[in-house]
Amino acid sequence: MNELPNHKFNTILIGVAFSPNLKNNIFEAMRMVDFFDSKMIIVHVGEKTKKKEDNIKELISGFSDDDDEKVSVIWKQGDPVTIIIETARENNADLIMLGAIPREDFLKFYIGSIARKITRNAHCSVLLLIKPSEDLRPCNHIVVNGLKDEKTRQTILDSFEVAQNLGAQKLTIVEEISRQEVKVVVEDDRSLLKDTLIKEQLTKKEDLRVQHILNDVPEDLKTGILIKTQSIFGKRGYSIGHYAKVVAADLLIMNAPKRTTFLDRIFLHDLEHILSELPTDVLIMR
Repeated sequence: MNELPNHKFNTILIGVAFSPNLKNNIFEAMRMVDFFDSKMIIVHVGEKTKKKEDNIKELISGFSDDDDEKVSVIWKQGDPVTIIIETARENNADLIMLGAIPREDFLKFYIGSIARKITRNAHCSVLLLIKPSEDLRPCNHIVVNGLKDEKTRQTILDSFEVAQNLGAQKLTIVEEISRQEVKVVVEDDRSLLKDTLIKEQLTKKEDLRVQHILNDVPEDLKTGILIKTQSIFGKRGYSIGHYAKVVAADLLIMNAPKRTTFLDRIFLHDLEHILSELPTDVLIMR
């Protein structure tokens, strides 16, 4: 059996505030560092005090025999978005972890303006957590976007590496197909049949495209994982988010938005529905 390739996340950065979620956020980050055998950078944007410093030291105490090598804490004052993005780049971070904000009913979560800006502009992958926990939350089922895009192949390959590190048992690749591709108005039995046939053809075409990508995934990375493909018709971004919520996925992995200028609205089309109401933890891969 071939050895698994080196993991993607060598350095993980988490921005923290001294909120009720501080402990849970740091514990989530420490677990990710363990899963991926990474280094961790904790960034606090704000005033450094003895009380805050002691608080963080207590939380990370005993995490590693070589704490100084494994964990570093950075204190800076200024604009949170700029500091976190620049600190991640200066330290060659591969992953930034951010927490979501619960709505009033605590059943729905969304991304605040600071996290949204970081997600848009970070040079590396971003993990958005909806319910950071002090205790381990198993990651059993991962949903991955399989949309037709130049970034999708690498995202799918990376998702298997993530799945192995997190111990996931199931991985579903979702192919979002726009209803506009069907181009049939269902008015009677004949048009319904035509609509059905076109959808079947599009599904087969998408399944074949994804299967070609799956053929390139090393067999070791597939070991122990139930692999499924699923075509869904609907609005891009919304459809996969809804699917991930319905199947109670533990993690949704998406391509990073395209970096453009005026056409940055593409970002809204792809991820706005997901960021405005997170269905589960979301990993945006770069």
